[in-house]
Amino acid sequence: MRISIFYTGDFGRKAIENLVNPSTFCVSCANLCDHCREKRRSYGNLIVDIHEMPDNLPQFIEEPLEYVPENMGECNLILAIGLHPDLLTTLPHIAKSTGAGAVIVPIEYHKLAPAGVVEQVREKLEEMGIECEFPKPFCSLEKSENSEKPIIDEFVDMGFGRPFLRIELNPEGNIFTHVEVLRDAPCGSTWFVAKKLKWSDVKDYKDTISGAHHSYPCTGSMERDPILGDTILHEGGYIIRKSVEDGMENP
Repeated sequence: MRISIFYTGDFGRKAIENLVNPSTFCVSCANLCDHCREKRRSYGNLIVDIHEMPDNLPQFIEEPLEYVPENMGECNLILAIGLHPDLLTTLPHIAKSTGAGAVIVPIEYHKLAPAGVVEQVREKLEEMGIECEFPKPFCSLEKSENSEKPIIDEFVDMGFGRPFLRIELNPEGNIFTHVEVLRDAPCGSTWFVAKKLKWSDVKDYKDTISGAHHSYPCTGSMERDPILGDTILHEGGYIIRKSVEDGMENP
C-alpha cells in the first residue's frame, strides 16, 4: 500500500499523525498517560506524499488544476481531507496522474463537500474504475460488501474506520475490565474512549463515552448537516457508542 495525502486544516494533520503514530501524537491523558498507543503500529512508511493545500482560497476557484502539485509520486490510495470543494473536482485528474486505484474523501464539514460536487466526483472516479468512498464522518468507513473495493478494504484492515473494540467485564458484569482497540477512528479518538471506559461503571457507559468523545475532541462539525439531519459530531458520537455496545454484546 502506497498512500498519498492531500489535506487542508487541523483534521488532516490529526489523521496523518494517527497513521504515523509518533509518541507525541496523543496528549489527551496528560500526566496520566500510560503510553497505551505504543503497541500500535506506525504506518508512516506507507505514506509516499503529503501535500498541504492552501486554506486561504477564494470562495470560487476558476482553474482548480492550477493548485494541483506538479510532482506527485505514484500511489495506490489517495486520502483527500478538508479540501476546498472546487479542489475536490481535481481528484480524478490526481488519481490518473498518480496511478491511484482508490480515493477516500472523509467529510467532517458538509460545506466542504456539497452533495452535487460529491456525486460529480464519485461518478467520474467510478467511470475510471477507481474505488471511492466519501464517509461522513471518517469513522463511519467500513469494508465493502463482497470485497468490491480491495484497496479501501485494506486500509480499513490496517485499523482505520468504524471503531471496533474487544471488551471484557468483571464477573458481575458491572465494571469494564478490558477495552482493546482493534480498529480506530481515523482521528485517533477510540484509544482515548477505551482508556476512559476501563475500570468505569457499566451503567455510566453512555456518559463516559460522550465525555471522552467531546473532550478528545471529535473533529466533526457542530453545524447541522442537511443530509444527516443532525450534526456530524453527533453522528460520530452515535458511532462510537454503537461500537462499544457491540463490543459489550460480543466479547
